[in-house]
Parts: sequence; structure tokens; C-alpha cells
Amino acid sequence: MGGYGMYVWPSFILAAVAMSFMVIASLRSLRKAQKTLAELQAASYSNEA
Repeated sequence: MGGYGMYVWPSFILAAVAMSFMVIASLRSLRKAQKTLAELQAASYSNEA
């Protein structure tokens, strides 16, 4: 890498860690939203009955 490997590889690793964090955070947010939606739908159905 022409002497730039010590800069390229840590940058690559940092980017991979950041993207992994974003995926994990997005999945947690999705699960929370799905749980909230299910609770709201259950409450809505019980109010209709």
C-alpha cells in the first residue's frame, strides 16, 4: 500500500465498526417500534369490542 497501510487498515476497521453499530442500533429501534405498534393495535382492538 505504498507505506499508507498503517492509516488505511485502522480506517477500514473503524468504518466497519461504525457500520456494525448502525445496523445494531437500527435493529433495536425496529424491534421497539414493532413492539409499540403491536401494543397500540391490541389496545385499538380491545376498544372496538
